[in-house]
Amino acid sequence: MDRDSAEPQVAGVPGDAARQWVEYHHEYAAPSTYVYDFVWDHTAPAIGPFCTDVDGNVLMDFTGHVGAMPLGYNNPKILDPLAEFDLVEPTKIAGQDFYTRAGTGGDTVPDVPGPAGLMERLTDACSHYGLDTVFLSNTGAEAVENAIKIAYDHTSGKYAITCEGAFHGRTLGALSLNRSKEIHRREFPEIPSVHDVPFCTDRACCPDTCDCGFFFAETSRLRRMVGEGGYVNPAETAYLILEPVQGEGGYRFPSDAFMDEVAAVADAYDIPIVVDEVQSGLGRTGEMWASDHYAIEPDVIASAKALRVGATIASEDVFPDEQGRLSSTWGAGDILGIAQGALTIDAIHQYDLLDNATERGAQARELLAQAAMSGVVDVRGKGLMLAVEWESPDRRDAVMEAALSRGLLTMGCGRKTMRLLPPLDATPREIRLGTGLLAEAAETAA
Repeated sequence: MDRDSAEPQVAGVPGDAARQWVEYHHEYAAPSTYVYDFVWDHTAPAIGPFCTDVDGNVLMDFTGHVGAMPLGYNNPKILDPLAEFDLVEPTKIAGQDFYTRAGTGGDTVPDVPGPAGLMERLTDACSHYGLDTVFLSNTGAEAVENAIKIAYDHTSGKYAITCEGAFHGRTLGALSLNRSKEIHRREFPEIPSVHDVPFCTDRACCPDTCDCGFFFAETSRLRRMVGEGGYVNPAETAYLILEPVQGEGGYRFPSDAFMDEVAAVADAYDIPIVVDEVQSGLGRTGEMWASDHYAIEPDVIASAKALRVGATIASEDVFPDEQGRLSSTWGAGDILGIAQGALTIDAIHQYDLLDNATERGAQARELLAQAAMSGVVDVRGKGLMLAVEWESPDRRDAVMEAALSRGLLTMGCGRKTMRLLPPLDATPREIRLGTGLLAEAAETAA
């Protein structure tokens, strides 16, 4: 498959083979979230955003496996350097409880970047925040769990502050912080003393124009909560956690005024900020971290998805001193995943993918705005973390179905928003092709 000329070719989705695979899967799988009946054939041709399903349909994937595939399928920017490594058995090791070479020596044969090599790259990417220590895990939820654990340990605080619309994972601790959908938390036990504030999503708002309830009467809900006369003692507050850009909640991009106030209150009352960069981090927004767009100074960063493993990043003094306070035998123990994460960071720097994400994201937003699609309420995004909000969930779902029939994979989030996650090295042709298919789908759905 030639990436420069590939285009979607669809006879019917899902086809007969896909239906059979879906039935087979559900014979054994617990109920979960399935976006569409697309069944990827990993043995068939695929490159960049283009892939082939089990019925031979060629599709264009603008979901990036929910951001966990930052450079698309079979990208030589990852595969070529990975092919130089002599992978060994086992590839899964006790990554937090066992030492392995990190590939920093002078060997003539390249060595696989191990846990230390990945952690070095991560601390370099967080050096402007003074974060110099990493705990590796397997998933984004684990990264968040460890982030809040070290915040509780560091501060001895009992209160936590989250945001309306937040999604931080599905483990029990992370669930207590979610405010996106009721089904995530229903009847599960929760961490006590978690308070929430609105997440201000009018990207152009200021305190005088805010209508979400965060700013009011010359103050903010957050300052009113922890300030003088408030109902949460800031000295007993372990952390404030937020997604710099809300993902599952609907690709909600905050105003600068909101982030300025969060930064100011956290600084004034010495409240640690935990940022969930599981979906927005590692170049997706055109900066290494979505936090880099705003005034906040994270004390702890939780990363995963595009990183291929989970990582909790903070300064040395925030992490517990005691051995065994944090530990995970199989945490980040997949040598292949660690290598892919390290090579993804290398590719972002080597190929200027932050700049590319910024330029291609701007191109996509311009083309989507020019398309003047019926039923669109808003087109928004930073870098290649893009969203199209529709007038209703039914319209959104109809457009997604019409897009799939044309060979374009998209995903929903929030109530009526569609998210688009092209590869970080997407080309101008791929952006034109994908947005064109979406515009055709919107016309059909209308």
